[in-house]
Amino acid sequence: MTLELRNVRKRRDTRWVLDGVTLSLQRGVVYALLGESGTGKSTLLRCVQGLEPIDEGEVTVGGHALATAGVVHEAARRRIGLVFQQHHLFSHRTAIENVMEAPVHVAKLSAAEASARALALLERLGVAHRRDARPAALSGGESQRVAIARAMAMGPEVLLLDEPTSALDPARRKDVAQLLRSLAAEGTALLVATHDLPFAREVADRAGVLGEGKLLREGSADEIVASAT
Repeated sequence: MTLELRNVRKRRDTRWVLDGVTLSLQRGVVYALLGESGTGKSTLLRCVQGLEPIDEGEVTVGGHALATAGVVHEAARRRIGLVFQQHHLFSHRTAIENVMEAPVHVAKLSAAEASARALALLERLGVAHRRDARPAALSGGESQRVAIARAMAMGPEVLLLDEPTSALDPARRKDVAQLLRSLAAEGTALLVATHDLPFAREVADRAGVLGEGKLLREGSADEIVASAT
């Protein structure tokens, strides 16, 4: 398995936001994480990416421990990319500079190497023509593609996306679905938190439903979406 969560628990004050979540994800698979707001979807993504420590359980990626209780292993963390719901691009940097950031400052690539990698990703995602635009000048769809390019810049095995269709019109939603399917076809594992059931059915292979921090059920995307409608 590329990504495995084993009995992951996360507490906030006296409440378990995640309460014993276990799931696995293979390369080339899109997994839709469904559930209402407040059920722990975003928290789970942040814990998987290592932005928040877990209190119990274990997260592994490619067989390497990413997170155990209170500990995040930075080397394994680089194997996972996260696209935030609000994208969180650096407002003072251009599109290509946003994508170059981690390769230069984390992977220690030269500016020339990082620029070539960033441009290739922007071209692949159809926004190379916006390479010199700052985030304020980008449309919502363009910002999202730049954010995905930034998350892919370190060559992650797993890509996490938080509500990728929020504020997108139907045409853009279809574009995003096609993009995520193409990334999966190239071997990336994708974990997508969404409440958009039609999108989940279109893009995902498997799905699971979070409720009160627990994974209530999981199965094929068609099966889970049908049971949720």
